[in-house]
Amino acid sequence: QVQLVESGGGLVQTGGSLRLSCAASGSIFSINTMGWYRQAPGKQRELVAFIISSGSTNYVDSVKGRFTISRDNGKNTVALQMNSLKPEDTAVYYCNANVRRSGEVRAYDYWGQGTQVTVSS
Repeated sequence: QVQLVESGGGLVQTGGSLRLSCAASGSIFSINTMGWYRQAPGKQRELVAFIISSGSTNYVDSVKGRFTISRDNGKNTVALQMNSLKPEDTAVYYCNANVRRSGEVRAYDYWGQGTQVTVSS
């Protein structure tokens, strides 16, 4: 199996910063895309940012210039540096990875358990 474990959420004031981390473990052959999603109360889960194995990144417009996604392919980790946080960034943040397991041909999506980020005004 594959496990994704997140850390780094918490409570911060408007304008503050947080860094989320996610580590993938298990019978991993390769990881294609790694990303972060978030879900605020009463809203659908949305993609925040993703990064492919080559390092190319993509962000939702609302976080461009404030958030930075990075990954360490050797350690199977992905991080999200969040700066200039706003109350509307408050949500549960989920790590996602598209993983090809050892001995398998297809890749599948795996999810972390989620970590709460709360930005107070």
